[in-house]
Amino acid sequence: MFTKIFIFVLIFVLSQEQSHGALHGTTKKMVDQANKNGPYLGLVIPNMFEMNPLLDNPHYKSSKLVIDYAGRRFRFGKIYKKPVILVMSGMGLVNAAVATQLLLTLFEIEGVVHYGIAGNANPNLHIGDVTIAENWSHSALWNWQRYGDGPENALPFEGEDGFTREIGYLKFGSYSTNGEDNLLNNVWYQAEEVYPVDGTPEKTQQAFWIPVDSDYLSLSKILEKLKLEDCINTTTCLSTPPKVTTVQRGTSANIYLDNAAYRNFLYTKFNISPVEMESAGVALICYQQRVPFITFRALSDLAGGGSATSNEADTFSGLSANNSVLVTVEFIKLLTDRYNRKLLKTF
Repeated sequence: MFTKIFIFVLIFVLSQEQSHGALHGTTKKMVDQANKNGPYLGLVIPNMFEMNPLLDNPHYKSSKLVIDYAGRRFRFGKIYKKPVILVMSGMGLVNAAVATQLLLTLFEIEGVVHYGIAGNANPNLHIGDVTIAENWSHSALWNWQRYGDGPENALPFEGEDGFTREIGYLKFGSYSTNGEDNLLNNVWYQAEEVYPVDGTPEKTQQAFWIPVDSDYLSLSKILEKLKLEDCINTTTCLSTPPKVTTVQRGTSANIYLDNAAYRNFLYTKFNISPVEMESAGVALICYQQRVPFITFRALSDLAGGGSATSNEADTFSGLSANNSVLVTVEFIKLLTDRYNRKLLKTF
């Protein structure tokens, strides 16, 4: 009877601790203890579909430590002896940003790696390829222009620290099948307002293209020689062997993109390759917190399909998820090897 009462009280205390959102009590002790073993490399992963291949990877060794906080689960372990923390973000930019901010606020993090699958806007790339984008943007922050106004007309609140016409716009009328104008008119792409940790509080800066860490990017180019999986089974294989490739740009939006016309627009207008729903959230938080980050996104389909009836994502998404994990694990091995070489030079 006493044991049952104790367990009930413990669960109640922990739930109260979680509900108030403050870090104290048992959770604070666990976080403080965990940080004594840091710093860690943080891995932000969209969902369990993409996390499970890492949990099953032989190079990932779980420490069995798990800390649950604010609805998130932080898993601790090592990859090639590098201490890591895994956190599942969930779908979309808000989830990705929240998970990343919690990770950086709670724990001693030396850098962030984000990985997963993505749609593809680049006709020169193929399913299964793993992209390393040099820059990321959030491409669904729009100023939607009223009908009748055009590129020559100023936007509402345009000016210093306001909306801009500098990034570019999408004219819906350009995609009308009957050649007529479109009441949806134009949407203008806008930069995010960011608050760098080393900036002035309440003083915003504008950011549209967020660069990944230059050091991580340079190191990751070695991965372009990595052999990736190309078959689901003995009878279903990719027609083109997948590769690891560095691309100029990727973009995120709270939109599952499966439309060929918009895919072509993004590639032609901005030279975008991977299109998905989370990386820009991770990028914006790391950029503001001045924490190194890099993203590996494996292409699961050509957004909009090669034809109106194709749906390659259903077939090859598992293979693409595996390839994104392969690249992530090998990147961490490169980080570990480089650290060990530097350590040896100090002796």
